[in-house]
Amino acid sequence: MARAGLSELTAFVAIAEHRSFRAAARMLGVSPSALSHSMRGLEARLAVRLLNRTTRSVALTEAGEQLLRRVRPAIADLEEAVNQVASEHDRPSGSIRISASEASVRPLIRHVLPDFLAAYPDIHIEFVVDTRLVDIVADGFDAGIRVYDDVPRDMIAVRFGGDMRFATVASPDYLAHHVPPKAPHDLMQHRCIRFRFDSGVLYRWDLEHRGKSANIDVAGPMTLGNLNLMIEAALAGIGIAWVPEDHVTEHLASGRLVQLLPEWSPAFPGLCLYYPANRHPPTALRLFAQAVRDWVSKR
Repeated sequence: MARAGLSELTAFVAIAEHRSFRAAARMLGVSPSALSHSMRGLEARLAVRLLNRTTRSVALTEAGEQLLRRVRPAIADLEEAVNQVASEHDRPSGSIRISASEASVRPLIRHVLPDFLAAYPDIHIEFVVDTRLVDIVADGFDAGIRVYDDVPRDMIAVRFGGDMRFATVASPDYLAHHVPPKAPHDLMQHRCIRFRFDSGVLYRWDLEHRGKSANIDVAGPMTLGNLNLMIEAALAGIGIAWVPEDHVTEHLASGRLVQLLPEWSPAFPGLCLYYPANRHPPTALRLFAQAVRDWVSKR
């Protein structure tokens, strides 16, 4: 039976995550040649190629992807076991890797992280900003942040955002040159600012009023993948944007933006921190989730 040592598997996971021998070597504190030698030995014993190497990049083979899916959680559990034992006699430590959008991280950075990181200085948190709806388990994340309706049902969800409402907005300058829409289908005659997810999918505008819904595939002169840039484009008079209402509250109050079709702005459950229910959460994640719950309870 083929055997692989823990150090080899740890090295394999590091290379797979960084897609680079050099970057993995820096993280592990060894030389790239030592890592390359270790991987050749592992592949020889397993009699299968795990990595496709070029002068510029490293990619996983199908067998490598399969091994990574099985090994990465096991190594994470081993690291957590060591951290947990150490934490019982010392200060809690460990790293948390969280997939989230830029906007969803802001309230946590503002209201939770300052006190949390002061209380637990040996815990490190990494937010990977991405608009894709990733599989946090398959992609090696400890947790994710999404709106409640998008959280998989096999996850523990910690709600920290109120109901979210989207708003259709435009600048007074734009409206001075275009007749404001009176119904959702009128948007098809306007210059709209579109949003594209990292996956490549264009976001359709889902408007709703008294049980009636309108799913509009708008058109316009600009497509962006960042909500803040969409708001800037709307402020500049480029067109109409469809964005979370709480992102434009100040602009609406100041008159720099005007809300259109307000009765057609739907509300849905807000943001959640979520993580797998079928795995024991690492100490660092458990403490962070509790910090989020404590903040919510005090609001």
